[in-house]
Amino acid sequence: MAPIALVTGTSTGIGLSTAVQLAKAGFEVIATLRNPEKAERLRARATAEGVPLDIRALDVESDESVRQCVREVLQRHGRIDVLVNNAGAGFRGSMEQTSPEALRRTMEVNFFGVWRVTQAVFPVMREQRSGRVISVSSIGGLIGQPFNDAYCAAKFAVEGFMESLAPVAEKLGIHISLIEPGPVSTEFVNNVLAASDGMTGELGPYRPLLEGYMSRLKGRYDGAQTGDDVAKIIVEVATTAQPHLRYLTSDAVRGIARHKYADVTGDGVLALTRTVIG
Repeated sequence: MAPIALVTGTSTGIGLSTAVQLAKAGFEVIATLRNPEKAERLRARATAEGVPLDIRALDVESDESVRQCVREVLQRHGRIDVLVNNAGAGFRGSMEQTSPEALRRTMEVNFFGVWRVTQAVFPVMREQRSGRVISVSSIGGLIGQPFNDAYCAAKFAVEGFMESLAPVAEKLGIHISLIEPGPVSTEFVNNVLAASDGMTGELGPYRPLLEGYMSRLKGRYDGAQTGDDVAKIIVEVATTAQPHLRYLTSDAVRGIARHKYADVTGDGVLALTRTVIG
């Protein structure tokens, strides 16, 4: 019997690639997205790769949508072996320019959505005494990024949630892993590089800092990883005997993360992030 994997946020990017690559690896994949009418690329990729996908609606911002999807999956399959929390939304803006509505939505999608889906799936894994929860975080969940105040706050919350859950889950037979990419060339990134909805007021003194940051940021996406690159790592995490808690997805992000883990004062991290705003 093929193991069952539920993946959120599969319309594009990392989620789309993960759904297809898990299916190629022998999983029966429930590929979820908020609006199944926007699954054209997902269906086309699955057809091109010759793999079946069970495409379902799941809005990570809705308790009822999450409960209904999980309930239907369990009615059909009786179990869930792997959960990939991938759904997310970026937001660019300083703290002063971030509206309360934009902050709430950023936290809702990136943190509360992960909490909501994990909480819905966890009981069946606990009863099975087996399962894997794989959450797509970011280097921005380890090291704060200028003009990403709300997004990094959400990803830091995901990191704290999963790191706290991991030792308890392990006692129940469930493995917890975090995927921490750096720059990834996906539509998610294009949306973040575009002007963010929810910014308020004039940029004022932030303008030269933001322009310098955006100029340097665009350069960092030259030669960035692809969604397929990150998905390959997720498949490895889903299939390895003893998965790690954290997976930094490239040598570049591992080099950045060393600044944090080697310096308990935080001064090295601040020196590093200061360079990206000039």
